[in-house]
Amino acid sequence: MVCDPRKNAWISKGGDKDDPIDAGKLTDLLAGGFLKAVHQSEDLGREVFKQLVGRYHERVARRVSEGNKIVGWLRRWGVMVTAKDFAEKSLRGELLGRLPGDRELEPVRIGLELMFGGYDQAVKQEKRLRRELIKRAKKEELIVRLEALPGISWIRASTFFVYIDTPWRFENKSALWKYLGIGLTRSTSGSGPQSLRVDRKINRRLKSVILGAAKTVIRCNRDDDSFAVQHRKWKESGLSPGNARRNVARSLACVAWGMWKSGNVYEPARVGMKSSE
Repeated sequence: MVCDPRKNAWISKGGDKDDPIDAGKLTDLLAGGFLKAVHQSEDLGREVFKQLVGRYHERVARRVSEGNKIVGWLRRWGVMVTAKDFAEKSLRGELLGRLPGDRELEPVRIGLELMFGGYDQAVKQEKRLRRELIKRAKKEELIVRLEALPGISWIRASTFFVYIDTPWRFENKSALWKYLGIGLTRSTSGSGPQSLRVDRKINRRLKSVILGAAKTVIRCNRDDDSFAVQHRKWKESGLSPGNARRNVARSLACVAWGMWKSGNVYEPARVGMKSSE
C-alpha cells in the first residue's frame, strides 16, 4: 500500500525514530483502519500519458520562469517589458538597442543573449510536448467528449483525465470539489463558531485547470454558453466575483464528472440540473 504521508503525522512527527518503531506504528494504524492509500492507476498506458502531461506542465512552468528572468534582467537596466515583447526573435534587436551603450556593459548583452537562448529552448520543448500530448489525447474517447465543454481545451481535458484517472474514486461531488481545490472544509471546536475555508490538501494542477476553464468562460461571456449564463445570474444575485467564479468551476467539474460516469456527450440544456450523486 502506498500511503498518504499527510495521514501519518504520528510517525513523521514522532520523537523516537527508527525502523522498528515506525513499523510498529504503521502496524497499529493498519490494524485500526487509519491508513489512507494514495490512488494509483492500474493502466500502464494511462500512467505513461500522465507522465507526458506532467512533463508538459513542467515545461510550461520552465518557459514562464525563463521569461520572468529576462523581464527582471531588463528592468534592472531600465528597460520595462513583458514576455510578449521578446517572444518573437525579430523584436529582440530593438530591446538590445535600448540597453545603455557603455562598453563596460557588454557582459550584460552577452548574458541577455544567453537567456534568450534558454527561453527559446524552453519554448521549443513546450511546443513539441504539446503536439505529442494532443496527438495522444485525440485517441481517448473521453477527452474528445470533454473537449466540447466551454473553457476546456485538449490540455485541460487531458490533465483532468489523467489526474482523476477514474470517476469512481470519489463518493460524491463534495469530495471531488475538495480534491480539485474548489471545495470547502468545515471546522469547529466544541460549541464555538464554525469556519469554512478552502482545503489546502489539493491537486494544484487540477485546481489550475478547473479555475482556468471557469475564467475562460467568464471572460468570453457568450450568450449561448450555459455556464456564462449561470455566472451572470450568480453575480446579479449579489454573489462576490470570487464565489461566482468558484461556482462556475464547480458546475464545470460536475458536468465533466457526470459525463465520465454516464458516458454521455455534453448537453448544454442539462447544465444546472440536479442529479443524484
